[in-house]
Amino acid sequence: MKHKPSEGHKMWLSVMAIFLVYAAVFILFEDYDRKFIPFKEASDWHLLLFSLIVMCGLAFLLFRYARHMDQRISREQAEKETQMRRELTQNIAHELKTPVASILGYTETILDNPDMANDTRLQFIQRTHSQAKLLTALLHDISTLNKMDYAPQLMKKEQVDIKALVDDIAQETALNMKRRHMTLRNNLPQQLEIHGNRMLLYSIFRNLTDNAINYAGESTTIDITAKEQHNEWLFTFKDNGTGIPEEHLPRIFERFYRIDQGRSRDMGGTGLGLAIVKNAVTLHGGSITARCPHEGGLVFQFTLKG
Repeated sequence: MKHKPSEGHKMWLSVMAIFLVYAAVFILFEDYDRKFIPFKEASDWHLLLFSLIVMCGLAFLLFRYARHMDQRISREQAEKETQMRRELTQNIAHELKTPVASILGYTETILDNPDMANDTRLQFIQRTHSQAKLLTALLHDISTLNKMDYAPQLMKKEQVDIKALVDDIAQETALNMKRRHMTLRNNLPQQLEIHGNRMLLYSIFRNLTDNAINYAGESTTIDITAKEQHNEWLFTFKDNGTGIPEEHLPRIFERFYRIDQGRSRDMGGTGLGLAIVKNAVTLHGGSITARCPHEGGLVFQFTLKG
């Protein structure tokens, strides 16, 4: 594995290159009226020797500064990562607490009331099942993010037909969309293939679709388009629904960030869907943005390398 030079090392090499260029110019063109002629005066040698001594001294000081800078950057990155892990752990504990508490509450009520009416018992079992499904989805999303964070190189890549993949998602979500009187229009071109991980590419389009189904509102139309530019594809995923307030846009890709905490949980969201989308897009060499157009709705634009 190739070792990448640190920021401090790159800075030190850059300064040294400038000094070497200066020394070469001094040797060759010191008087500007002679070229490639050996030194004629002793003062030339003294000046060159003095410059070399100064250069070596500065090189030593710069090397120490660069090393300290690298240490400081590493320390700050480690502190930032520790803080992020701490916040992530707290968020995960908080998110797990709600479905676990609900499951325990319903099951304890059933166990403590053996003579409970069958209709009430069935209702409690259905609610327990719903919370268990939410817990399973949350654990799956956490596992997916961990794989992307710590073992992206282990994810198998292949040629994936994106139009066919979106068609599959449209069939899988057809019942939910019918209930909300929604329409999904797959306007992707034929033979649109991306070399990537099928599971992650599926996660991108499935999470965006689920997000629109849950939050865009009834009688909404989802349009998915793409155009080729350079060596990548630019995808546009938009709906004409309710949109979101502008102040939330910069944070919607954060893990566990929710615009409406209670409403998101009622919809069965884990708070990780858009974070998975962003990480999956990044791992495929792309970037993603979100905006709310003046006419309403929400538009995601993202790139994926072909």
